[in-house]
Amino acid sequence: MSFVHLHVHTQYSLLDGFSHIKKLIGRTKEMEMPAVAITDHGTMFGVIEFFNAAREAGVKPIIGLEAYLAARRMSDHDPQQDKHSYHMLLLAENQTGYQNLLKIASAAQTEGFYYYPRIDHEFLAAHSEGLIATSGCLSAEVPRLIVERGVEYALPKLDWYYQVFGPDRFFLELQQHNIKELALVNRALLELGPRYGARYIATNDAHYVDRADARYQDILLAIQTGSLLSDPKRMRMGDDTYYLRSPQEMAELFGNVPGALENTLLIAERCNVDLSSHGYHLPIFEVPEGHTAETYLRQLCQEGLQRRYGPRASDTVVLERLEYELSVIHKMGFDAYFLIVWDLCRYARQEGIWYNARGSAAGSMVAYVLDITLVEPIEQGLIFERFLNPGRISMPDIDLDFQDDRRAHVMQYCAQKYGADHVAQIITFGTLGARAAIRDVGRVLDVPLSEVDRVSKLIPNQPGKPINIATALDEVPEFKAVYEEADYLKQLIDTAREMEGSIRNAGTHAAGVVITDRPIIEYAPLHRPTSGSEDSPIKAVTQFEMAIVESQGLLKVDFLGLVTLTIMQRACKLIAERHGVQLGLDTIPLDDPATFELLGRGLTAGVFQLEGSGMTRYLVQMKPRNLANVIAMVALYRPGPLEFIPQYIRRMHNEEPVTYRHPSMEPIFAETYGIPIYQEQIMRAAVEMAGYTPSESDELRKAIAKKQKDKIEKHHKKFVAGAVQRGIPEETADAIFADWEEFARYGFNKSHAADYGVIAVQTAYLKVHYPVEYMTAVLSASMSETEKVAFYVADCRSMGIEVLPPDVNSSGWDFTIEDYEDGRSAIRFGMGAVKNAGQTSVDLIFQERQAGGPFRDLNDFAHRLDLRQVGKRTLESLIKVGALDRFGPRPALLQALDRILSVSSSHFRALQAGQMSLFGAVSGIREEISLPSGVAVDRRQQLEWERELIGLYVSDHPLNPYLNALKHKITHLSGELGSARPGERVVVAGLITGSRPHQTKSGKWMGFVTLEDVQGKIDLVFFARAWQEYGKQMRPDVVICAEGRLDAESNEPKVLVDKVAVQQLDALEMEDVSSSTAPSYDFLNDVELPEQSAVMAVAEPSGPAYSSDWEEDGPPPPPTWEGDEFPPPPVQELLPPSQPVSRPVMPAPVALAPATTVAAATERKEMAASVGPVMPTSYILPPVPSGNTQQQHMITVILRSNGNKAADSRHLRRVYHELVACPGNDKFSMLVFENGHSYFLEFPNDTTGYTPELLQRLTKIVGEGNVNVELLKVL
Repeated sequence: MSFVHLHVHTQYSLLDGFSHIKKLIGRTKEMEMPAVAITDHGTMFGVIEFFNAAREAGVKPIIGLEAYLAARRMSDHDPQQDKHSYHMLLLAENQTGYQNLLKIASAAQTEGFYYYPRIDHEFLAAHSEGLIATSGCLSAEVPRLIVERGVEYALPKLDWYYQVFGPDRFFLELQQHNIKELALVNRALLELGPRYGARYIATNDAHYVDRADARYQDILLAIQTGSLLSDPKRMRMGDDTYYLRSPQEMAELFGNVPGALENTLLIAERCNVDLSSHGYHLPIFEVPEGHTAETYLRQLCQEGLQRRYGPRASDTVVLERLEYELSVIHKMGFDAYFLIVWDLCRYARQEGIWYNARGSAAGSMVAYVLDITLVEPIEQGLIFERFLNPGRISMPDIDLDFQDDRRAHVMQYCAQKYGADHVAQIITFGTLGARAAIRDVGRVLDVPLSEVDRVSKLIPNQPGKPINIATALDEVPEFKAVYEEADYLKQLIDTAREMEGSIRNAGTHAAGVVITDRPIIEYAPLHRPTSGSEDSPIKAVTQFEMAIVESQGLLKVDFLGLVTLTIMQRACKLIAERHGVQLGLDTIPLDDPATFELLGRGLTAGVFQLEGSGMTRYLVQMKPRNLANVIAMVALYRPGPLEFIPQYIRRMHNEEPVTYRHPSMEPIFAETYGIPIYQEQIMRAAVEMAGYTPSESDELRKAIAKKQKDKIEKHHKKFVAGAVQRGIPEETADAIFADWEEFARYGFNKSHAADYGVIAVQTAYLKVHYPVEYMTAVLSASMSETEKVAFYVADCRSMGIEVLPPDVNSSGWDFTIEDYEDGRSAIRFGMGAVKNAGQTSVDLIFQERQAGGPFRDLNDFAHRLDLRQVGKRTLESLIKVGALDRFGPRPALLQALDRILSVSSSHFRALQAGQMSLFGAVSGIREEISLPSGVAVDRRQQLEWERELIGLYVSDHPLNPYLNALKHKITHLSGELGSARPGERVVVAGLITGSRPHQTKSGKWMGFVTLEDVQGKIDLVFFARAWQEYGKQMRPDVVICAEGRLDAESNEPKVLVDKVAVQQLDALEMEDVSSSTAPSYDFLNDVELPEQSAVMAVAEPSGPAYSSDWEEDGPPPPPTWEGDEFPPPPVQELLPPSQPVSRPVMPAPVALAPATTVAAATERKEMAASVGPVMPTSYILPPVPSGNTQQQHMITVILRSNGNKAADSRHLRRVYHELVACPGNDKFSMLVFENGHSYFLEFPNDTTGYTPELLQRLTKIVGEGNVNVELLKVL
């Protein structure tokens, strides 16, 4: 005897069902049941996935729903009467029934939701056709009435159900679980059978597949209710019998009830619903009279061809490409698709909304001439088939980026044009990942939070490459060790491993929107807006996720918000207003030399796709020359291809030969110096080298990208055969294809890289030519993120752009520009960047200032603005950040704040009461505000207020008193570390803002310290030896100078510290004063050079300062060092504050009088002759062992000032560091050109070791021809 389960909950009964669909179908097949149903609570999330999986397995799918029936009407929301609902099992008998299920599931979510997605009896009756219903589980209406009120109260409802559905479509449902009320209900239903001539079905209300899964389903319930598993009062199932029982088990339970088993087979036979995809359902696009979609698209393309290509519009290559694309589009039936997307872009242009299309669409010339995309595809070598392959029928996919502040306007237009019932957003499902599963399970098992956190953090968290618990146990020794550490941790991990992948919640796709020809409800059920999407102009959400929507032939358009477009639009608006220059996405130059110079200098803050220290470091090394270089960087700067960047740079600069496996590859791969980077290159190579069609080449690309082994093997044979036919040796063709298989790891879509590369270059252009306007827009767009604001403000200051603090007489909501009479411009902080300052409050201040002019004083401010509406919290924040500094000291304003609010309130109450004519305007008497006197001003407290409320110090910086001394010690500011070489010795200084000790696996303690300088944050790493020496000094607000090596392996550079000096003002001031008495140079001390300088005495460093004896947890010592010690520090000894240093930072050089003429490449004796007599120098040379015949070199480095004294000083120090970091017995000097003078500097107390590698590093810093090496004669 067989049987069919008709009451089954999958994991789409969120946090209630634990039946994963594949497992459910597999178990059904295994038990030889011919069919199975899906009846999730109140939703139809999983019906298409279920249908496809069942069909594939040869199991008949039955589509159903366990709906919720409202106690009264679905529109009633009384918490006492309407909080509880009844369950109602419904099965679709045919397509009509399925359509009614769609309507029921949709209305329950969008109209009837109150605690549960509900319908009422009236709605059910109106949509009952084609549905089979049952009396339901114990929570259904009839069983509840039987239990709570008796059979006589249930009879009217049973009568109603039989009247609506008829005896042929209404069945009495019997279940058997460990619930005492079930026996009562079953007995009553059996007794009522003769009254209705009822037919029975047996069900098991399955919530999981196997009996052993009961524990995991129980955990889901605990997660849902936020309960502990040990809580006896929590919601739970009565026993472990809610699994997919076998037909034999069901026969044992219900074999004595006539028809209870047989009727499940009968219903399965009657239920015939086909959910297969039947073509595309594109919305109807109205075209002008006399046109079809095809002819109108062609007309638009011809118009766009002239506009986009101008004189090239008649070029044969262009015309043939356009004609080919149009023919493919028409044959595939997508004329209307392109018109729909064109219309959305047309509306955006009309409304001044900046937009861009990302992804493979850039490979379409049709999209380009329709002004959908920015990139000209022929010039960039983009392939149409990468976007739309005629050999693979699938809907095109054009993702549209809009200004993030105007995206909703375009979505609103879409809903209005096609109808609100034809447009919906798309649902997404959040699943339990490895870490989330550990945390959720740990919470319900009541495992201590610290332990749960410790365990979860041992699982690697790699964006885009999630690792599951099983893999972590195999690959992460520490995680495996924890697993074996204790039984309760083993139980936690084992349980989480089973829970992993379960659906936890529903959300809304960030961008996806469905547009259909008929109301969406005819194709997919709808859901209410999920959390976070309530403000969207499109109020409906499909219950089907994106992959399902697309598989059903529905048109999906991605409306993405891109803040960069908002920044560019705002910047160009400011540029037009201030300079009369009109710039747009079509007109911003892409070949401007200054733009690429900016990128090569590493000034990438605020530049799209290119900011970040890792990317910046590579750009500085690359020094991009054109758009193609930037496109390559966008494609390469990702996990995987990242390793090819150094090779690309070396080949670009002719430091490594470009090689090809066969000459025919050169035309294809020359643009990337022989390195395969783009998927389009593989496609083109397959066509040109092996005779593939473009369509076939896309199939090859897809097979390689998705690592489809069977298809790859077929393509391997096809490629080799085609290549051999074209004269390529078989072994060469084999090697080429093997390279391409590896390409799967890193190949990138060039269309996408080109599109984003264009925007990157355009933003860099705006920054280099209109820095004030561009950075104002960047700051306005970032003002809700205090860390970004601080970063961009630091960048502004490094460019010499002043950023002014908030001010009630000058600031608006956004950042603004203020011009000085001398032609300089500054950026004024927007009050919107101040925490607790709401826009309504700020707008009140701005509007009153616009109407009545600037506020004259505090009394004017309080009497013109009703400060009750502004709010005390807003005012307090504005005072703390200095926005009211013009009215008085901040402490006094805060102390008088209540008085200020009281005076303003009294004034406006009197106005409203009409009393001002008696006491104010006529008599001239009004209540005045006087600030308290003698209130102490704590400068540091004010700075902390600024930091707390706007993320940075504006009026001052805690480091400012230290800067004069620190600037002579440091080699890099935080913003410059990204351009430094990995392993380079650096000296940084700043204020400690965070410190965290960490115990290594060997039991030693190390530490992580966050340092902040005037540009931003610096991460310091202290290994065991350094932490033991300096760890106790790493306290918040302490100013330190730290020296170490740069670790640039991760995205953000870190300094591996080996020496620290705490900075104290008294010592620094003494040092600054004492050093000012000695001769100084512009490069070092920012003062004018004297015409004659005396020799300065230099103290010998007291010994080796750094050790390379890293602990086993840390990185090994750099390979360039020999022995156990690093060379002496390249800056002055970092002595305790009690021992002030009376010499400059650098070991003092011997200086000569300014030279009249000095040639860069002359020998040392000729140099000396040209600059005048050399003053006697006392060298302190290391002892030379007896018999040592090693030659001694003199290295002379030529430096030229660029006018920026601080940068010049750091540049000189970098050269110095490189020299002293190489141990040896050679000498070095520097020839400095500045302000029309030249200065010859010698360093008698220092030595270096000449090597070709050192010469190469120095040349990279100062350029070719600026390093001279000669042999010294030993007397």
